[in-house]
Amino acid sequence: MMQYKAIEVFTSSEARWEGRALGEALLRFICDSKIAARCMVTHASEGCYESGEMATRKLEVLSYNLPVRIYMILPEWELERVLPTVKKMVTDGIVVLHTLQVVTHKTRNRFIPRHIPVKEAMTIHPSTVHPSTPVSEVVKLLLSAHFTGVPVVDDEHRPVGVISQGDLINRAGMPLRLCLLAESDQSRVDSFLETMSSRKASEVMSSPAVTIEEDKRLTDAVEIMMLEKRLKRLPVVNAHGKLVGILSCMDIFRLITKTSPDWHAFQEQNIQVENLVSVSEIMRQDTHTVHPRTPIEEIIGIIHSSDMRRVAVVDSQGFYQGIISDENLLAAFSDYQAGLWDYIVSKMPFTEAGRKHREFLQQMKARLASEVMDASHITVLQDATIEDAIGVMTKNDLKRLPVVDSEGRYRGMVSRESLLKRGYTQCKMP
Repeated sequence: MMQYKAIEVFTSSEARWEGRALGEALLRFICDSKIAARCMVTHASEGCYESGEMATRKLEVLSYNLPVRIYMILPEWELERVLPTVKKMVTDGIVVLHTLQVVTHKTRNRFIPRHIPVKEAMTIHPSTVHPSTPVSEVVKLLLSAHFTGVPVVDDEHRPVGVISQGDLINRAGMPLRLCLLAESDQSRVDSFLETMSSRKASEVMSSPAVTIEEDKRLTDAVEIMMLEKRLKRLPVVNAHGKLVGILSCMDIFRLITKTSPDWHAFQEQNIQVENLVSVSEIMRQDTHTVHPRTPIEEIIGIIHSSDMRRVAVVDSQGFYQGIISDENLLAAFSDYQAGLWDYIVSKMPFTEAGRKHREFLQQMKARLASEVMDASHITVLQDATIEDAIGVMTKNDLKRLPVVDSEGRYRGMVSRESLLKRGYTQCKMP
């Protein structure tokens, strides 16, 4: 048997807490507490109060203050955390405490609560551009921002398209991803921007814009983004079709981090949690690894050919040491950006790069993985839940996250997209 408590509140439909109906306020409190509790609110059809006042649906004049019963069941060890607040919130009513012998407690991970609308997760007042905006101005905007895409709106602020980093590379000829371009030699950036000054946003945007209304369920937005259209961001519109926000993977991650309870703690309390997905189930194991003494010349070729744009550094026993991305390389060779730029942009072989930038080639051969890797060791355990991984990625603003076992050996890598897609599809399963 499991030791639980039940808190029962007898109140009325007129009872309030901070402007909300008391039942709604207590539901929100229990939900926000992230504890293994369940709560329900029931409204009676008739009743009476200590004052002698009666309420009944039989007579309309007496139906304005109907009785309300609020029932909360929670593990006994959570009582001290909940009861004082409940007593404070109930300013009109009776609070009763019961002891329960619970046989089993089973729950299910929903990943994204079904009641949450898009507007609770979206970023409001997003940056926008007009169809006539020069592409050079679009690039400047994105270079100075933390996002890699922007909605294109008409004169009435209705989305007509979206410009993503992929659009700029594939349709505008942008030579590098935005994060690399931002760190590149300014003269080369200015040269590219000059070539784009005559082109308009309407020429490179993806159109028509795929949008979602702000009052739609967040789960509907995730289905559009991850399963139907494979988008990284979604413009959000109001009932009149005007842009009111933008929804990205990171926006959804922040909400999941805010709403998800500690599933590990639930399991430790003998609560059976169904539908949990571990990181090991979705991590990519086909990622490249290199040794700390691997020459940079070899690593650049690996990163350039990988869709992950990253390579893990491991020692001879497979223990994780750090990670190297093209951003790490650009920062490490800031004095030789011309050579690195030419290689990345033109995909020229190192022999040709050497003829043009002999000193750059010598530096490539001389430096090793251990000298340029990010050794901060931000990782996630393979047995962690995907919610755990999302929390780590959100806190550290990561797009990729190395996965290790309990001893620190490297096992693979997870991405934002894989976490969101698997989490959503799993919560849809019966």
